[in-house]
Amino acid sequence: MNPTLTVIIPVFNERETILKILDLVVAVDIDKEIIVVDDGSTDSTVETLKAAETRYPGAQMLYHDRNRGKGAAIRTALSKARGRFTIIQDADLEYDPKEYPQMLAPLLEGRTKAVYGSRILGSNKARSYNRYYWGGRLLSFVTNILYASAITDESTCYKAIETNMLRNLNLAAEGFEFCPEVTAKLLRAGVTIHEVPISYHPRSFEEGKKIKPKDGLIAIWTLIKYRFGKPPTYQAQ
Repeated sequence: MNPTLTVIIPVFNERETILKILDLVVAVDIDKEIIVVDDGSTDSTVETLKAAETRYPGAQMLYHDRNRGKGAAIRTALSKARGRFTIIQDADLEYDPKEYPQMLAPLLEGRTKAVYGSRILGSNKARSYNRYYWGGRLLSFVTNILYASAITDESTCYKAIETNMLRNLNLAAEGFEFCPEVTAKLLRAGVTIHEVPISYHPRSFEEGKKIKPKDGLIAIWTLIKYRFGKPPTYQAQ
């Protein structure tokens, strides 16, 4: 029988946190599979993962031979996913896997096909750098204007989506534009994105934060491109 949840973990240069996040994911009491994709790390992440493969016998460990981007790593994993639902888990410690049950609840109850974990709705109100916080708010605003939606946190990592739907969106993203591409295609397909509050524990650039201001500009362009381009072939049932 296929698992309820596929957890996709894209990894790039996360030797300090990858095993910690894997331990947290494994500890969540949900019927799940774990797919890790190392995206051409240049530190010792690959060696760390290969040495730990027997420690996580149920996890699939996949390796890109060069750095292609977060979106490419997710697409590689998605081709192997067997779960009814899929969630994206960054390899750092900014997001807490203990919150998977609240992410899954609206999906299991049949209320929606896509759930986003909103840091804005979360009670701890932790922020990354101000420019990223307000950049994220701007992306949500642009999304809502373009797509007549009402989401609060478009750029959140925690996106839990019905796996077949995610596949049928025909994703093309290579990098961080994965998030706006998914959002745009879901909304163009008529899916109402349900949000649940989550906690957030931002890290600094010194700790390995990777997203850059230019990624925000790419995200805005992606939202515009898919709003006025050809709609996805998949339509909500």
